[in-house]
Amino acid sequence: MSVSAQTRRETTLTNIDGAAALKQLMDGNERFTKGEEKNPDRDKAARAKTATSQRPMAIVLSCSDSRVAPEILFDAGVGDLFVVRVAGNTLTLEGQASMEYAVAVLGCPLVIVLGHESCGAVDAGIQAYKDNATFPGRIDSLLDSIEPAVAIASAKGPVTMEHAIDENVAYATQSVKMAGTILSKAVAEGKLTVVGGVYHLDSGKVEILDAN
Repeated sequence: MSVSAQTRRETTLTNIDGAAALKQLMDGNERFTKGEEKNPDRDKAARAKTATSQRPMAIVLSCSDSRVAPEILFDAGVGDLFVVRVAGNTLTLEGQASMEYAVAVLGCPLVIVLGHESCGAVDAGIQAYKDNATFPGRIDSLLDSIEPAVAIASAKGPVTMEHAIDENVAYATQSVKMAGTILSKAVAEGKLTVVGGVYHLDSGKVEILDAN
Protein backbone atom coordinates (compact mmCIF):
# COMPACT_ATOMS: atom_id res chain seq x y z
CA MET A 1 0.00 0.00 0.00
CA SER A 2 1.31 3.46 -0.88
CA VAL A 3 1.88 6.13 1.76
CA SER A 4 -1.11 8.13 0.48
CA ALA A 5 -3.36 5.09 0.54
CA GLN A 6 -2.15 4.19 4.03
CA THR A 7 -2.91 7.70 5.26
CA ARG A 8 -6.34 7.63 3.66
CA ARG A 9 -7.15 4.28 5.24
CA GLU A 10 -6.10 5.44 8.70
CA THR A 11 -8.15 8.61 8.27
CA THR A 12 -11.19 6.54 7.33
CA LEU A 13 -10.75 4.37 10.40
CA THR A 14 -10.60 7.34 12.78
CA ASN A 15 -13.33 9.79 13.64
CA ILE A 16 -14.14 12.41 11.01
CA ASP A 17 -17.21 14.60 11.00
CA GLY A 18 -20.06 14.52 8.51
CA ALA A 19 -18.87 17.50 6.50
CA ALA A 20 -15.41 16.01 6.00
CA ALA A 21 -16.87 12.63 5.07
CA LEU A 22 -19.25 14.24 2.56
CA LYS A 23 -16.42 16.20 0.95
CA GLN A 24 -14.34 13.05 0.62
CA LEU A 25 -17.20 11.20 -1.06
CA MET A 26 -18.05 14.08 -3.38
CA ASP A 27 -14.40 14.37 -4.37
CA GLY A 28 -14.57 10.69 -5.23
CA ASN A 29 -17.72 11.24 -7.27
CA GLU A 30 -16.02 14.04 -9.17
CA ARG A 31 -13.18 11.68 -10.05
CA PHE A 32 -15.74 9.13 -11.20
CA THR A 33 -17.54 11.60 -13.45
CA LYS A 34 -14.24 12.62 -15.04
CA GLY A 35 -13.05 9.06 -15.52
CA GLU A 36 -10.15 9.67 -13.15
CA GLU A 37 -10.96 7.00 -10.56
CA LYS A 38 -8.25 5.98 -8.14
CA ASN A 39 -10.10 2.80 -7.10
CA PRO A 40 -8.65 3.26 -3.61
CA ASP A 41 -8.28 0.58 -0.98
CA ARG A 42 -9.53 -2.37 -2.98
CA ASP A 43 -6.44 -4.54 -2.86
CA LYS A 44 -5.15 -7.29 -0.58
CA ALA A 45 -3.65 -4.77 1.84
CA ALA A 46 -6.99 -3.00 2.23
CA ARG A 47 -8.73 -6.28 2.94
CA ALA A 48 -6.15 -7.11 5.58
CA LYS A 49 -6.46 -3.67 7.14
CA THR A 50 -10.22 -4.06 7.61
CA ALA A 51 -10.39 -7.79 8.34
CA THR A 52 -10.84 -7.40 12.08
CA SER A 53 -12.69 -4.09 12.32
CA GLN A 54 -14.51 -1.46 10.32
CA ARG A 55 -15.01 2.29 10.63
CA PRO A 56 -16.94 3.37 7.54
CA MET A 57 -17.10 7.09 6.93
CA ALA A 58 -20.71 7.11 5.73
CA ILE A 59 -23.99 5.25 5.55
CA VAL A 60 -25.59 5.22 2.11
CA LEU A 61 -29.31 4.47 1.82
CA SER A 62 -29.60 3.77 -1.88
CA CYS A 63 -31.87 2.12 -4.40
CA SER A 64 -31.20 -1.50 -5.35
CA ASP A 65 -30.98 -0.48 -9.02
CA SER A 66 -28.08 -2.27 -10.73
CA ARG A 67 -26.84 1.00 -12.20
CA VAL A 68 -26.40 2.64 -8.81
CA ALA A 69 -23.37 1.15 -7.04
CA PRO A 70 -22.27 3.50 -4.22
CA GLU A 71 -18.71 2.20 -3.87
CA ILE A 72 -18.15 2.75 -7.58
CA LEU A 73 -19.83 6.12 -8.08
CA PHE A 74 -18.11 7.55 -4.99
CA ASP A 75 -14.78 5.94 -5.98
CA ALA A 76 -14.62 4.41 -2.52
CA GLY A 77 -12.87 1.34 -1.20
CA VAL A 78 -13.23 -1.59 1.16
CA GLY A 79 -14.51 -0.41 4.54
CA ASP A 80 -15.46 3.11 3.41
CA LEU A 81 -19.24 2.78 3.10
CA PHE A 82 -21.98 1.10 5.11
CA VAL A 83 -24.62 0.53 2.43
CA VAL A 84 -28.33 -0.11 2.97
CA ARG A 85 -30.12 -0.86 -0.29
CA VAL A 86 -33.82 -1.20 -1.07
CA ALA A 87 -35.76 -0.44 -4.23
CA GLY A 88 -36.86 3.19 -4.06
CA ASN A 89 -34.31 4.08 -1.33
CA THR A 90 -37.02 4.18 1.34
CA LEU A 91 -36.45 3.80 5.06
CA THR A 92 -37.63 0.39 6.28
CA LEU A 93 -37.52 -0.89 9.85
CA GLU A 94 -34.65 -3.18 8.92
CA GLY A 95 -32.85 -0.33 7.21
CA GLN A 96 -33.31 1.88 10.26
CA ALA A 97 -31.94 -0.84 12.53
CA SER A 98 -28.93 -1.25 10.24
CA MET A 99 -28.28 2.50 10.35
CA GLU A 100 -28.63 2.54 14.13
CA TYR A 101 -25.93 -0.10 14.36
CA ALA A 102 -23.66 1.90 12.05
CA VAL A 103 -24.13 5.05 14.12
CA ALA A 104 -24.16 3.60 17.64
CA VAL A 105 -21.49 0.94 17.20
CA LEU A 106 -19.39 2.00 14.23
CA GLY A 107 -19.59 5.76 14.77
CA CYS A 108 -20.68 6.77 11.26
CA PRO A 109 -21.01 10.57 11.07
CA LEU A 110 -22.89 10.80 7.76
CA VAL A 111 -25.98 9.41 6.05
CA ILE A 112 -26.59 9.94 2.35
CA VAL A 113 -30.05 9.07 1.05
CA LEU A 114 -29.31 8.43 -2.61
CA GLY A 115 -32.07 8.43 -5.21
CA HIS A 116 -31.50 8.29 -8.93
CA GLU A 117 -32.95 9.24 -12.29
CA SER A 118 -35.42 6.87 -14.01
CA CYS A 119 -36.23 5.05 -10.79
CA GLY A 120 -38.63 2.21 -11.54
CA ALA A 121 -39.84 2.04 -7.96
CA VAL A 122 -40.80 5.72 -7.96
CA ASP A 123 -42.49 5.28 -11.34
CA ALA A 124 -44.54 2.43 -9.86
CA GLY A 125 -45.35 4.64 -6.88
CA ILE A 126 -46.69 7.30 -9.23
CA GLN A 127 -48.87 4.71 -10.97
CA ALA A 128 -50.15 3.43 -7.63
CA TYR A 129 -50.98 6.93 -6.43
CA LYS A 130 -52.49 8.35 -9.60
CA ASP A 131 -54.13 5.29 -11.15
CA ASN A 132 -54.60 2.96 -8.18
CA ALA A 133 -52.36 0.50 -9.99
CA THR A 134 -51.55 -2.71 -8.15
CA PHE A 135 -48.50 -4.93 -8.45
CA PRO A 136 -47.86 -8.61 -7.69
CA GLY A 137 -46.27 -10.14 -4.62
CA ARG A 138 -45.00 -7.74 -1.95
CA ILE A 139 -44.32 -4.88 -4.36
CA ASP A 140 -47.40 -2.96 -3.20
CA SER A 141 -46.03 -2.90 0.36
CA LEU A 142 -42.86 -1.30 -0.94
CA LEU A 143 -44.86 1.38 -2.73
CA ASP A 144 -46.66 2.31 0.48
CA SER A 145 -43.43 4.04 1.52
CA ILE A 146 -43.13 5.92 -1.77
CA GLU A 147 -46.71 7.15 -2.23
CA PRO A 148 -46.46 9.85 0.50
CA ALA A 149 -43.65 11.50 -1.46
CA VAL A 150 -45.72 11.29 -4.65
CA ALA A 151 -48.61 12.92 -2.81
CA ILE A 152 -46.31 15.78 -1.72
CA ALA A 153 -45.13 16.22 -5.32
CA SER A 154 -48.74 16.14 -6.55
CA ALA A 155 -49.74 18.89 -4.13
CA LYS A 156 -47.14 21.16 -5.71
CA GLY A 157 -48.29 20.64 -9.32
CA PRO A 158 -48.40 18.01 -12.04
CA VAL A 159 -46.36 15.00 -10.97
CA THR A 160 -43.24 14.33 -13.00
CA MET A 161 -40.66 11.62 -12.42
CA GLU A 162 -38.02 14.22 -11.63
CA HIS A 163 -40.10 15.95 -8.98
CA ALA A 164 -41.33 12.67 -7.49
CA ILE A 165 -37.76 11.37 -7.24
CA ASP A 166 -36.63 14.56 -5.50
CA GLU A 167 -39.56 14.44 -3.08
CA ASN A 168 -38.95 10.77 -2.39
CA VAL A 169 -35.35 11.54 -1.44
CA ALA A 170 -36.47 14.48 0.72
CA TYR A 171 -39.12 12.35 2.43
CA ALA A 172 -36.65 9.55 3.20
CA THR A 173 -34.04 12.06 4.36
CA GLN A 174 -36.50 13.61 6.81
CA SER A 175 -37.58 10.15 7.94
CA VAL A 176 -33.96 9.27 8.77
CA LYS A 177 -33.52 12.49 10.74
CA MET A 178 -36.61 11.74 12.83
CA ALA A 179 -36.20 7.96 13.11
CA GLY A 180 -36.17 6.43 16.58
CA THR A 181 -33.96 7.62 19.40
CA ILE A 182 -30.50 6.70 18.15
CA LEU A 183 -30.57 8.51 14.80
CA SER A 184 -32.64 11.51 15.87
CA LYS A 185 -30.51 11.99 18.99
CA ALA A 186 -27.29 11.82 16.98
CA VAL A 187 -28.67 14.44 14.59
CA ALA A 188 -29.77 16.69 17.47
CA GLU A 189 -26.36 16.41 19.11
CA GLY A 190 -24.58 17.30 15.87
CA LYS A 191 -22.92 13.90 15.66
CA LEU A 192 -24.76 12.81 12.51
CA THR A 193 -25.20 14.71 9.27
CA VAL A 194 -28.01 13.56 6.98
CA VAL A 195 -28.14 14.62 3.33
CA GLY A 196 -30.20 13.68 0.32
CA GLY A 197 -28.89 13.34 -3.20
CA VAL A 198 -29.83 12.21 -6.67
CA TYR A 199 -27.55 10.22 -8.94
CA HIS A 200 -27.64 11.19 -12.63
CA LEU A 201 -27.24 8.08 -14.74
CA ASP A 202 -25.71 9.66 -17.85
CA SER A 203 -23.20 12.00 -16.24
CA GLY A 204 -22.48 9.90 -13.15
CA LYS A 205 -22.83 13.00 -11.00
CA VAL A 206 -24.39 12.96 -7.53
CA GLU A 207 -26.39 16.13 -6.90
CA ILE A 208 -26.82 16.95 -3.22
CA LEU A 209 -30.35 18.17 -2.49
CA ASP A 210 -30.39 18.66 1.23
CA ALA A 211 -28.05 18.89 4.20
CA ASN A 212 -28.49 19.61 7.92
